[in-house]
Amino acid sequence: MIHGETVQSPLPQDLPWWMPDHFIFFSVLYLVLLIIGSGVGYCVLKSLKDATCQEAGHHH
Repeated sequence: MIHGETVQSPLPQDLPWWMPDHFIFFSVLYLVLLIIGSGVGYCVLKSLKDATCQEAGHHH
């Protein structure tokens, strides 16, 4: 990293985005990471909800 340079994007800055193979690869990569992150987040929130409902005496 050059002195004084700031990172403003999670995307790699030195890739030629006009090349279709780079664009497709990183689009799919970030889409898959987003889907996996959403799934993990859903599971964590659901388990927290189930744990708090069970502590309060509400059973399914």
